[in-house]
Amino acid sequence: MYTLGCDRAYLYAHPERELSADEKNRYDAALAERARGIPAQYITGHQEFWGMDLIVTPAVLIPRPETEHVIETALELQTSASGVRSPASGPRTPAVRVSERRMPGAGCRILDVGTGSGCIALALAKELPLAEIYATDISAAALEVARANAARLELESRVRFRKGDLLSGLEPGFEENSFDFIVSNPPYVGESEEDQVQLEVRKFEPRSAVFAGHTGIEVIERLIPQAHAALKPGGWLVMEISGTITEAVKWLLREWNDVLIRPDLQSIPRVVQARKKH
Repeated sequence: MYTLGCDRAYLYAHPERELSADEKNRYDAALAERARGIPAQYITGHQEFWGMDLIVTPAVLIPRPETEHVIETALELQTSASGVRSPASGPRTPAVRVSERRMPGAGCRILDVGTGSGCIALALAKELPLAEIYATDISAAALEVARANAARLELESRVRFRKGDLLSGLEPGFEENSFDFIVSNPPYVGESEEDQVQLEVRKFEPRSAVFAGHTGIEVIERLIPQAHAALKPGGWLVMEISGTITEAVKWLLREWNDVLIRPDLQSIPRVVQARKKH
């Protein structure tokens, strides 16, 4: 599909199709890159996430299916906070006017910290068309990719991108008690675990997006107090984590309310949610 610039249906419909000399050279070159360990997404320049086709380059972490649990968690919490339920959820006394039920995300301010390709921020922008969404990254190259993805998906007017180290020095707009949700897929792998990480990840993906320091909690340890200051009372922090740092993250969130660790489809602790006290 990448070599021919076609879809899967075309391949099935034209089994007799032969490659031209240029196409064969392109195919062989792609195979040679993959044989070196370069991730297929960096070769093709694309990755699917939350039903969106995203541009990816070696400047950004490749979006993983597991990160979709961050989106699911944030949407569930936002729906619960707004008092809106789907018809299948059963009757409930509405906390908002009926007319507002058709306006997902109305009045909600969301910040995606360490946005990378923009996958989390753009998925939330897609699902919550009236939410006010910000996204930050320390990497100018990553923000360039995120902005390109926003433009391709016609969401560039929905997400405001800022360059910064977590939440430091990003005012105005990032004052204390200003966000309803802060979401993040921060670096959470410890350098002590490096030999357990796939070779193609540690060799080709941006190291600063994978490794947080020796233990793996160094970035999260900085993010949690910054998020606490930026969240409104009762606001939610939603982060992707790994099973190896679960207990450390729980300890860091000991002063928060409603701390819950959610597993992924392999029953591995994957997402933590925590609520700032009112």
